[in-house]
Amino acid sequence: MNSKQRAYLRSIANTIEPIFQIGKGGISENLISQLSDALEARELIKISVLETAPDNAKSLAECIATKTNSSVVQVIGSKITLYRPRKKDSKIVLP
Repeated sequence: MNSKQRAYLRSIANTIEPIFQIGKGGISENLISQLSDALEARELIKISVLETAPDNAKSLAECIATKTNSSVVQVIGSKITLYRPRKKDSKIVLP
């Protein structure tokens, strides 16, 4: 993903709210499967990392991206934005 595509996804992500939270439980297999389902449905999701999380947002973002086969769009403070195109009929068309 190049910087132009990342900037485009960041502009879309400005208007969406976080749909998941990561707390003291950290990353579980159940969370990964729910995130994967959400990525397939929405393509672009935002996750909030609570202060009680076992790790910082940047390292959690890399771990989640690897496990869900997605791309980290941005990590700002405690918010993570992830993108994964749908297998078919992708709604978000990257420039």
